[in-house]
Amino acid sequence: MLLLGFFLGLAIGIGFWVWQQVQLNRYLGRLLRPLTSHSYKMGLLLIPGLRQEIAKVKQQRQDLQQSLQTYQDLLDFAPVGYLQVDEENQLLWCNRQAQEILYLQRWQPEQVRLLLELVRSYELDHLIEQTRDCQTPQTGEWVFHPSCDDTAEMPTIKSLALRASSLPLPNGEVGVFLENRQPLLDINQVRDRSFSDLAHELRTPLTSIRLVAETLQTRLEPPLNRWVNRLMQEVDRLINLVQSWLDLTQMEANPTMQLQTKAVELRSLITSVWETLEPLAERQHLSLSYSGPENLWIKADQARIYQVFLNLLDNSIKYSPPCTSIHVEAKILSTENNDAASPILEINLIDSGVGFSELDLPHVFERFYRGDKARTHSPQDGNSIGAIVGNGLGLAIVEQIILAHGGSIKAMNHPGTGGAWIQLQFLEVMANSLSQDYS
Repeated sequence: MLLLGFFLGLAIGIGFWVWQQVQLNRYLGRLLRPLTSHSYKMGLLLIPGLRQEIAKVKQQRQDLQQSLQTYQDLLDFAPVGYLQVDEENQLLWCNRQAQEILYLQRWQPEQVRLLLELVRSYELDHLIEQTRDCQTPQTGEWVFHPSCDDTAEMPTIKSLALRASSLPLPNGEVGVFLENRQPLLDINQVRDRSFSDLAHELRTPLTSIRLVAETLQTRLEPPLNRWVNRLMQEVDRLINLVQSWLDLTQMEANPTMQLQTKAVELRSLITSVWETLEPLAERQHLSLSYSGPENLWIKADQARIYQVFLNLLDNSIKYSPPCTSIHVEAKILSTENNDAASPILEINLIDSGVGFSELDLPHVFERFYRGDKARTHSPQDGNSIGAIVGNGLGLAIVEQIILAHGGSIKAMNHPGTGGAWIQLQFLEVMANSLSQDYS
């Protein structure tokens, strides 16, 4: 009975297949019937080839559908978000990560709605429009504030720092990759807070150690006092490191720090800083040259700006070869070539040292970044007394002070000397400086 059922099913399947082939031949025959009898006969001969081509097209279509599904599965499990919109900014598809980042859990793939209706982010909408208009990849960063209809869920929804990279696609479509940078920022905040707490805890024991070292320094005779002097240098270096870290943390936490601004004469300030560092410069037979207006006044916090030039000139002294000159150039840029309401003061500090490597240049203002080993200063024992030892925070502090004054700073290599080239720009130029410069 089972064998009879098997053969019966097989016969029905073969019959159905033969019926499909007959129907296909009839359909092709009807298509070729308007042709002449000769062409009709030739067309009948082409039917097997057409059937093979149709089968190939079907197979290619299946392969493309399978590839498309594979790519969608890969994007769906990718660690970054991805969404795609059409030429009218209607959301076509987005992966799971994008749904979580943009709070689109209720969105269904079959829905066709404007992206701005689903995600209240004008920055994202502007990025997509800019990508479509320019037909080039674009990037953007912003803080995303999700919206929620359920008031009970509002306390649990937090703002996110997002970074997006978009690229143009055919037919006016745009694809956007989304990266949630909030976890990284949270980790950095926890790290900074931990380091700040640690720095506060270290100040008291370091001060106690220094007091003990000072007491021993007056009671020991040579050559034993040499070790106490060495201890004092290391303790001072640690105290300087802790204080620098606390200063930098305070500046970054409060970018608009309270500045005690007043009129500061730039040339006199630089001269005062050089006199402080002159004992270090004399060991290398270094000199300082200045070019620019003699009576140049800026509105700034004198103590902070003094700290800026102290760090910059100290670095130049450390990395300059003997018997060379460190050059400071100051000039006021004309307002005709920039959009600023007031003139811009530009200060260039150039040395003849080894300069920065190309890999270091993007990172020189990062905290604790020491850079190329060629710029690592290792003073000899005979020359180390009184030297200001670097801690990797000097340029980071300089940048924060300049930003607090509304200025900018840039690190380069000078094409003429091959040394480091630090360029500062200030906006707060006093009126008497302009009259001195343009008179």
